[in-house]
Parts: sequence; C-alpha cells; structure tokens
Amino acid sequence: MSRTNFETLLEAGCHFGHLKRKWNPAMAPYIFMERNGIHILDLNKTVAKIDEAAEALKQIAKSGKKILFVATKKQAKQCVADLATSVGMPYVIERWPGGMLTNFPTIRKAVKKMSNIDKLIADGTFSNLSKREILQISRQRAKLEKNLGSIADLNRLPSALFVVDVLKEQIAVREANRLGIPVFAIVDTNSNPSNIDFVIPANDDASKSIEVILQACCTAINEGLEERKAEKADSDAAAEQEDQPVKKGRRSGKAREEEAEAEVEEAPEAE
Repeated sequence: MSRTNFETLLEAGCHFGHLKRKWNPAMAPYIFMERNGIHILDLNKTVAKIDEAAEALKQIAKSGKKILFVATKKQAKQCVADLATSVGMPYVIERWPGGMLTNFPTIRKAVKKMSNIDKLIADGTFSNLSKREILQISRQRAKLEKNLGSIADLNRLPSALFVVDVLKEQIAVREANRLGIPVFAIVDTNSNPSNIDFVIPANDDASKSIEVILQACCTAINEGLEERKAEKADSDAAAEQEDQPVKKGRRSGKAREEEAEAEVEEAPEAE
C-alpha cells in the first residue's frame, strides 16, 4: 500500500520544479515536462521514491537507530522540528555546525558543556556567581541550546540523514558521504541527486510540499518504532515463559531432595 497518493502530492504543489535555465541535467529522469519555462516533476516517480525511502527509514527506526533531520531553510524549520520531535529523532534547523559528523567528539563536548551549565543551575552554584559571569554563562547556554539543543540526546553518529534542499545543506551531505552515512533527501530540479542514496524528487521550496513528504516518512518511522516495541514485548514475554518451567524444576528438585532426606531419617536402623 502506497504511503501517499498522486492527488495529495499534486494539491501540495510537489510537482513544481525550478525555471528551466536553473535545472541540473542529472534530474532529467525525474522531469515530466516543461510548462511556461518551469520544469514539472513526474509525481508517479515521486510516489514510488517516497515509498522506497519510507520503507528504508522504517527499518532503520525498527533497529533502534537514529535518523538526523536537517533543514535550515525558513519554509522547512518548524515542520521538521515538530515532526522529528514527534518520532523522537534529532534535528538541525539552525546553522549546520561544520564538522558535526566528521568531528563528532568536539560537538559532543559542546553538548556536555551545556549539561554542565545545567548542573551549576540545579545545584545552586550558579546563583553565587557575579552578575557579569551569570550573564556570560546564560548567553553561552542560550547559544548552545539554539544550535545544539535538538541533538542533545544524540550520543553517537546517526545511522541516516534526512535533508530538505541538498543545495543549501551541501556541507551536511558531504560529511555524511565521507562517513558512509546514507542520505535521504527531497531533491528539486536545480540539484544534483548523484550523491544522495534515497532521492525524493519534489518541490523543496513550498512548505506544504515539504510537510506532505515528511509526514509520510515520519509515519513510517513511527511504524518502525511501534514494531520494535511490540517485538521487544513479545521477546520479554517469551523469556519469562521460558524461565518459569526452570524455576518449577528447581523447586521440585529441592523438594525431592528434602523427601529423600526425610526417608533416610525415617528408615529403621539396622540391628
């Protein structure tokens, strides 16, 4: 069953590409036609590519791994923040911190600095500092929160990247490519899809278009998380059932020993 249909994508304006003069020839297989100097994307291919990407994302989520969402353009920020949060995934909607993937330990240090400031506030040390120090630390905390707050729980490198607008986020894509992290992306007619593992050809400028595609992908991620939860519950229940006969066996063994001892005690002594 398809995760989204042709009509939904059409209503959201997912088929509108860029001006013909701005196109990237590598996107030719996904272009349906040209109208009034604007390229129109083939939505049948978009539907197929969304399904393909959604299934792969579902399997990543099912295996308990993290997918990092990246979208720093105005139209996508809020939508990405809301949907990524709804499935418990990390996201970057402010400036991409260079080296975030290739120099991950340094980014983790910055996140740790943020949690250390929180500890100072919690244990009361913060209030004993001078006004100037409090102001400096508060500003530092706010800046760290803005840039890294959404990845505070990302303790290891993500298993995949989901990008909105590969031209704008080309540094993030390059870092992921270098580390062999698969990249899922909404790719418009002015972008190069060659370094993207899962291409979703669609309009990456309209907020409605971005939302429809992200919604389909996040629904798949949620399905993966639910299946993981169900499988874990089943395996826990099975393990519990396996333990019970063992425990019974142990008890009956002990009971048998006690019975044998009692029989020995009761047996008449030989004259």
